Amino acid sequence: MHSHHNGLKTAALLGLLTAIILAVGYWLGGSAGLVFAVIISLGMNAFSYFYSDKLALRAMRARPVSEAEFPALHQMVRELSQTAGQPMPRLYVSPAMQPNAFATGRNPQHAAVAVTVGITQLLDRRELRAVIGHELSHVYNRDILISSVAAALAGIITAFAQLAIFLPLGGGSDDDDSPNPAALLLMLILGPLAATIIQLAISRNREFQADASGAELTRDPLALASALEKIQYGAQRLPLPADGQLTSAAHLMIANPFRSGGISALFSTHPPMEQRIARLRAQAGAIQVR
Repeated sequence: MHSHHNGLKTAALLGLLTAIILAVGYWLGGSAGLVFAVIISLGMNAFSYFYSDKLALRAMRARPVSEAEFPALHQMVRELSQTAGQPMPRLYVSPAMQPNAFATGRNPQHAAVAVTVGITQLLDRRELRAVIGHELSHVYNRDILISSVAAALAGIITAFAQLAIFLPLGGGSDDDDSPNPAALLLMLILGPLAATIIQLAISRNREFQADASGAELTRDPLALASALEKIQYGAQRLPLPADGQLTSAAHLMIANPFRSGGISALFSTHPPMEQRIARLRAQAGAIQVR
């Protein structure tokens, strides 16, 4: 039920983003500049989609590791990949002491899973296995594709707003057909804001989905709940600097790597950890009932 609900919610949010694009396009008219904005936005996000693994791994200074270096990690990933009937992803380790992990890659054939040194030292084997299950689920659920589509749509809306300053409005010479300046200004401010909020909502929804799918894969929701509690504490105690390439890779991680709280929580790429843990505990109860 959770998986079905999350899928419908993601589809609805993507549809809402598309509707905003159509509304903004209607107000601004059919200028060639808007077509140019769409092409540029799609091109930028296509690059991000195909090279997201390299960008994220570079941001976290992650390096590939052999089975001789991390035998237990390789065994976990191999076992879970075989259980899912999917190819084994490449494995990386980041030197960061903050406990965190992420998966990236546009499909299972081009996937990479990375963990920090901090998370390997903080979690026990069962908890780390649960985290790996969560990260593999991001790949199997095609979340890189979904987030890339959401980013592309949100980028188009933002590009519309930026180009509207330089483009003729309304698409016609009749003053009655021109958009109201006050309404247009309000739309150009609220449009990008709404697109950002919807994009963040999609990211948070995919985290819930990966929690549920990962717990199904490992058959151990309580281990993931326990891991998230430890990761939350460790990430807040050792926050990463919110600058450079890290900001663009933050949504991939299992927990927000930056210091959170206050109004910044409204623009977080991750849902509240308390809600995630509560859902996992409810899922564990449902599994026991079966």
